[in-house]
Formats: sequence, C-alpha cells, structure tokens
Amino acid sequence: MKITNARVITPYRIIDRGCVVVEGDSIKYVGKDTGFAEELPGIDAEGNYIAPGFIDIHTHGGGGHDFMDGTLEAFLGAAEIHARFGTTSMLPTTLTSTYEELKSTFDVFQKAKEMNTRGARLLGLHLEGPYFSMEQRGAQDPKYIRKPDPDEYLEILSLSQDILRWSAAPELDGALEFGRCLKRRGILPSIAHTDAIFEQVQEAFENGFTHITHLYSAMSGVRRINAYRYAGVIESAYLIDDMTVEIIADGAHLPSSLLKLVYKIKGPSKIALVTDSMRGAGMPEGESILGSLKNGQKVIIEEGVAKLMDRSAFAGSVATADRLVRNMVKLAGVPLQDAVRMMTATPASIIGKQHEIGSLEVGKKADIVMFDEDLRILMTMIGGQVVYKRG
Repeated sequence: MKITNARVITPYRIIDRGCVVVEGDSIKYVGKDTGFAEELPGIDAEGNYIAPGFIDIHTHGGGGHDFMDGTLEAFLGAAEIHARFGTTSMLPTTLTSTYEELKSTFDVFQKAKEMNTRGARLLGLHLEGPYFSMEQRGAQDPKYIRKPDPDEYLEILSLSQDILRWSAAPELDGALEFGRCLKRRGILPSIAHTDAIFEQVQEAFENGFTHITHLYSAMSGVRRINAYRYAGVIESAYLIDDMTVEIIADGAHLPSSLLKLVYKIKGPSKIALVTDSMRGAGMPEGESILGSLKNGQKVIIEEGVAKLMDRSAFAGSVATADRLVRNMVKLAGVPLQDAVRMMTATPASIIGKQHEIGSLEVGKKADIVMFDEDLRILMTMIGGQVVYKRG
C-alpha cells in the first residue's frame, strides 16, 4: 500500500507532497513521492497530515468501558473507540482495587491481546497503585491504599508478564526496594499520588523512578515543614533534567499557562501526553463510574472532565489523544511536530518501545494516523491495516 500526496511528519521534518509505503505490517519507505512503487494500491491523503500512530501510556478506558470491568468487551471496546481518535497503541491502566479484580484484569488482558483486531494495540499494563500517599490519593479509593509489601508485589509480578509500568509514591517505607525490583525486571517505576520532597524524589530517581505520572495532579509542590520550605515533586520534575513526565493536556487538568511552562522547561523529548481517560471518553456528559462497575465510584462528567460527585477533585479525564495534540498546538502554542512527538516518539521511548513504534521510519510498525488542519482524525492504520476511516 502507498499513501501519497501527504504532509508526512517524520522525527526530523515535515515532508510536503510526501509518501509512505507499507509492506505487510511495516513501513518500507518514507520520503518524497518520486514515483516509487507506483504499482501498489494507493491512498490519496489529499494534502492532509500523515503522522505516527498516537501512543497512550496511561488510560483507564473509554466508550463506556473501564479496564477494571474485567471483561473482554471492556478491553476490546475501549481499544476500538480510542483507535477512532488516532491511538494505535495503549497501556490499559488499573486503579487501586482488590487482589481478585487485579488478577482478573491480568487474565482478561491476555485474552484481549489475542482477540484485538480493530482497536489500538494493547502493548502492556500500567498498574496505578495501591502504594500511594493517603494525603495525595485524589480519586483513588482509600480503602485499598497501603505501603509496598514484597510478599504482595512479588506475587502480583508472578501473575503477569504484561506489566510495563507501575506507579507508586516513592516516600513510602519499602518503596525504593520496590523500585529496584521493578527496574531489574524491565518494568518502569513511576512517581504518582505522592507527598515526597525533593530529596526523596532524587533518591527515588537513583533507584529507578525515572518518570512522573500525570505531573501536577495528586502530588506535592513547595510547602513548609517546621517553618522551612521544601521543594516537592513538581519542582523535582524540573530540577532533575533526565526525569521524564506525562501531562493530561485535556484543557482542564492543566491550564494553558502550565502547559506552556512544562513544555518550556522539559521540552518534547521528556514529555508524554496521556489521556488518563476513564470510561466517559467518547461518551456524553452526565453521571458515570470510575473504576469497575462492581466496585467503582460514582462520578460526574461535566465541562469536559470527570469529577468526584462533590466536585472536590478531578476523577480522570474524558480526553482522546487527538484532543491532547490539538490543545498543545492551540492552547500552548507548541509546533505541530513537537506536539505529535509528545504523543508518539517520546512515550514510545519512555516505555522502551522506540525501536518498534513511535515514528515513521523504515522497518518500524506501520501504525499511521491521518488528520486535517483541525486535527480531526481521518484514518487510523495499525500494523498496516486500516481500522478506521472517517466517513
């Protein structure tokens, strides 16, 4: 297959009147349309943008489904709805929950990977909790929050080979040992729902916690302890140059000014855009459930974001990946190429998948998205197969 007459976004530039040739599930050629492989069936991009497929490394669901529902329908349905908005790879994310729910999630995920033919690729799992600060729990259910226990997390790790990242508060007793354990297994430890100060974050970074989950949300900033000021996790993200971060650029969790600040200091190579979407993504506003239908919390979706019923905190976003890229361009004034990088190459690198996905380069997976000037998704291709085309 050959995609022609496109503005092709590569890691290095935007190629006008470019083309991409796909062979099987991989990219065979990226460059100017010089008549290469004219015999192949073609897709005329009509001057629209062609970019790598979007990679969401933190999502809880969408289309009325939450991964904590523990059903094949939830995994496949959420993967399919997000593919319509340009996501070609995702990390389904859990919440603090019962052991039984977590084990069920592992089992269903394995089956969903084998059956998923129309939705975003299910790369692996992101466990969010239960090792969090009670003071920074946000929408996480407090009855499941606790400190890291080696007997528990080693048993959990023995149940699944699909865990790619695990978010935790690094200041908790036993958290550094937990981080080292994950790092040895090739799993990314992420800092989240935490009240840590800079010195604790610095030590955590040295023990494998090289990424920060949803920067600014459910974490400490500058505060006083016994009259003295201490830098928190937010400041640590800026002070530690090699620390990567993710941001929910849905226009609600962070205002335009903070989107600009994060971009200015960290740059596109250290920022991943994430939806942190719950089941309400792609659905009408109104009441919904955060977490599983059985044990989840009732939330309200309004003004483009999910909130706790008392409106005291956000309860996850209802964003899709295209909205994140659009907001970075329109609200933060970020060049399109950098906004796309934060939704593709950077998240791929953070989770160690940069050699397979994340950019339009020869030999990588043919995960491709086409969009127009307003960043409306026109086509999504996963592994060389068109899974969505705007009617």
